[in-house]
Formats: sequence, structure tokens, C-alpha cells
Amino acid sequence: MQTKLFSPGRLLLALIALPLALGLAACGKKDDAPAAGPVGGPLAAVAPPAGKAWTDIVAVTPDGGYVMGNPNAPIKVVEFGSLTCPHCAEFAEKGFPRLREDYVAKGTVSLEFRNFVRDPYDTTMAMLVRCGSPESFFALTEQVYANQKDIFDKLQPIGAQLQAENLPPNQMFKAIGERGGLTDFFAARGIAKDQAMQCLAKSESATKLVNDTSKAGDTYNVTGTPTFLVNGRNVEVATWEALEPILKQAGAR
Repeated sequence: MQTKLFSPGRLLLALIALPLALGLAACGKKDDAPAAGPVGGPLAAVAPPAGKAWTDIVAVTPDGGYVMGNPNAPIKVVEFGSLTCPHCAEFAEKGFPRLREDYVAKGTVSLEFRNFVRDPYDTTMAMLVRCGSPESFFALTEQVYANQKDIFDKLQPIGAQLQAENLPPNQMFKAIGERGGLTDFFAARGIAKDQAMQCLAKSESATKLVNDTSKAGDTYNVTGTPTFLVNGRNVEVATWEALEPILKQAGAR
């Protein structure tokens, strides 16, 4: 593991100092190679608790993510995603519904999403999708991805102004949320404005997101988003078309 050169607080300040421009940096689609066909027998579906569906069961993980599904699923998928990454939005549209309904719902696969923050906008949105209950996390994340272009259009004009103001973290995220229309966006989806502003004032939440992102890069060689782990291994693919065969090889069918 690489030696840490900065404390979490200094990492946060470095993030805040980044240009407030939305782009594709650190959001890279890998050249996915098709995986081979299934090699093992199919895993048997696991019944959820009475009266529940696995897709409704969400918990916060010790690694700073949110996991959906059977906590004892034999196949554990982790996605490192950036909320400002168009390739992640593409996976959310094409891959996430299939992964949820065809695999997580059977209890054989769990899905953990870990925010990989790469700019102040990304960090602001990550703080807001975490502002409600754990059960709301995936729905709010889906909403951000589904409306990513409209969100970008509202955020883009405020970048130069905020950069010039050089606000401290606890004010920067609140300013992005309010001036960029994010508090209105989340208010329409169940996160009241006063609740959102309280979440955005907690710079320690942003510090943890930044520190978890740095740790992901060191531990799992996450250099772009989306990145997927399957049972702890970086499988080095970034699309559903390449990820699904890997899950089938592991027995998810």
C-alpha cells in the first residue's frame, strides 16, 4: 500500500482547490474484454426474510458504502462510482436494473456502492444521497444519474464564482447545494432543504468521503469510474456487458 502523503483534512482542502469545472477526468471507460462463458454450476436462489425482498434491504458498510441485498450472498459486487461521471450514469441506466432484478433479487449477489469523489460537485451530491435513510440511498443515486445532464446544466454557471470566493469546506458544499439547485432537486425527492443544509455543513462527512476515495485508489487500484470488485478482486471492467459474464462464471444465473 502506498504511503499517505496528506492527512484527510489536507486531502479535503486539495479537493476544494480543484477547478470547479465538470469534465471527464478520472471518469474512464476501460476497454472491456469479453469474459469466457459460465464455468461453474448455478447457485441456488436464497429466500429473503419473510415479507421482504432482498432488493429492499440496504445497510451501511464499515468501508463507507451502502450494500443492497443478502448480506451473506456468495457473490459480492462492489461498485466505485462518481456521481459526476457519465460512464457511471450509463451503467446506472443499462446495468443497474439488470443487476438488481436478475441477480440481487435472487439473494446470490449483493451490490455495494461506494462513492468515489473527484470534485467538489461530486462530493456535495455524495453528501446529499447519504442524507436520508440507508433505504433511500440507491433510489437517490439513481435519480442523480437519471438527471445528470440537467444537474450539470445548473451547476456549470456557478463554478467561476465559487472558485473566486474561496469558501471553507463547510460553506462551499452548502453554496454548491443552494446555488446549483441541488437542495431543490433533493427536496423534491424527500430530503427537506433544512435537512440537506445540515448534512452539507458537516465537513467531517466530506473528509471521510475524500479519505475513503484515497484508500480505494491505494487498496484496489481504482483509477477511474466505474470500477467493480467481485469478491474483493478488481475485475477491470466498466460496463454491464463485460461484468455480467464474470458474475455468471461465479455461478450467478
